[in-house]
Amino acid sequence: MPAKSSSATPQAHYQYDAIIIGTGPGGEGAAMNLAKSGKRVAVVERHEQVGGGCTHWGTIPSKALRHSVSRFIEYNENPLFQMENQSANLTFPQILKHAAGVIRKQVRLRSSFYDRNRVEIFAGEASFIDTHTINVKPANGPDRQITAETIILATGSRPYRPANVDFNHPHIFDSDTILSLKDDPRHIIIFGAGVIGCEYASIFRGLGVRVDLVNTRDRLLSFMDAEISDALSYHFWNSGVTIRHGEEFEAIEGLEDGVILHLQSGKKMKADCILFANGRTGNTDTLNLAAVGLKADSRGQLKVNHNYQTEVPNIYAVGDVIGYPSLASAAYDQGRIAGNAIIHGHCPMQLIEDIPVGIYTIPEMSSVGKTEQQLTAARIPYEVGRAQFKHLARAQIANTNVGSLKLLFHRDTKEILGIHCFGERAAEIVHIGQAIMMQSNGGNNVEYFVHTTFNYPTMAEAYRVAAMNGLNRLF
Repeated sequence: MPAKSSSATPQAHYQYDAIIIGTGPGGEGAAMNLAKSGKRVAVVERHEQVGGGCTHWGTIPSKALRHSVSRFIEYNENPLFQMENQSANLTFPQILKHAAGVIRKQVRLRSSFYDRNRVEIFAGEASFIDTHTINVKPANGPDRQITAETIILATGSRPYRPANVDFNHPHIFDSDTILSLKDDPRHIIIFGAGVIGCEYASIFRGLGVRVDLVNTRDRLLSFMDAEISDALSYHFWNSGVTIRHGEEFEAIEGLEDGVILHLQSGKKMKADCILFANGRTGNTDTLNLAAVGLKADSRGQLKVNHNYQTEVPNIYAVGDVIGYPSLASAAYDQGRIAGNAIIHGHCPMQLIEDIPVGIYTIPEMSSVGKTEQQLTAARIPYEVGRAQFKHLARAQIANTNVGSLKLLFHRDTKEILGIHCFGERAAEIVHIGQAIMMQSNGGNNVEYFVHTTFNYPTMAEAYRVAAMNGLNRLF
């Protein structure tokens, strides 16, 4: 389905060239690209402030919480601060204050982007009247209709809520409402061991809370390289997290002083509270999609083509509302690509094939490229190079000895095929290798890390160690 060109002057009765619904990463990427190209742009945001779920309930707060807890663990484990008969304590409400401060800074910054580029912001709930007209229902005051040649849906997603779970109960939370937790629980159940569940398991366990992590699958984060996900499983086990694999919930019983989780296997678990983190749903149910002939799937997601154009030619969709990869980083690029398609009528730019993944557990996990399991299934001859962080001077200095870097490269061409990292700053470390992996015309070669010189001491020199380790295996 070719993208419809919007490069011509829009019809006079349209107030804007483009209306973008949602101000998360996808909406921001589209809005900034279109505005900088001279388009008249408006955005509609249902909440009082810009930033979307990423800024207010998802990426930013959870990573800010994780950072506070990580530093707290580092403090407690550092011999310099281990005073006799003195122990430091940190509560969940306390680390929420730091997260709130980060959110305020992000909102101010992102608001300035819209102001600087003269993008008009409408506060309210958006819904379609027709393919070019959006109704905006503010929290107070009358509805307002605005029109545009093109509409971009960047409405994001929300936690999946089963109908038989009472999320109004004071001890039952999802990943949005957990940020309003006022108490300091001693024991929490986390149902769902995906990215969100594992990140919050790290956060609560780091605070000294007893954590039961219930996984619906047979292993943690099965999309990651098996050794890396196994390392996280061991680290959880070693820190005292109880993991139950292959379980499905039957019911969640709310009590005055906590909750009981009933599992389909017949098991029962009791805790002070529960975080239900098992899936997400696209925010499409209030858009009145029927008015424009669009229909979302059972998960609230829309189908799009390579330019992020829906089945209606002038309506585009980006970010979580279209599903995979459901990453803030990818959503921003999707918004930019959709903007280019609208500006030029097509967009040769596409998302990179190997999208990096960062999982902010404690320690972090990150990867880009193929896993060992994928390469083995494809019968690609590869070799492995490893570097243990405990052998690096920088890790010893920082007392961040847990973790490792793994390079997968082709035995014959020596091209890097995959990079997998577990440990502190993994999400940063992986990008060093990604830069080489993306090179063409022979530039992607694991020998680069042997022939270059790294600052010493750094975590980056893990690449030299891993490269030499792998090349030494060749014969």
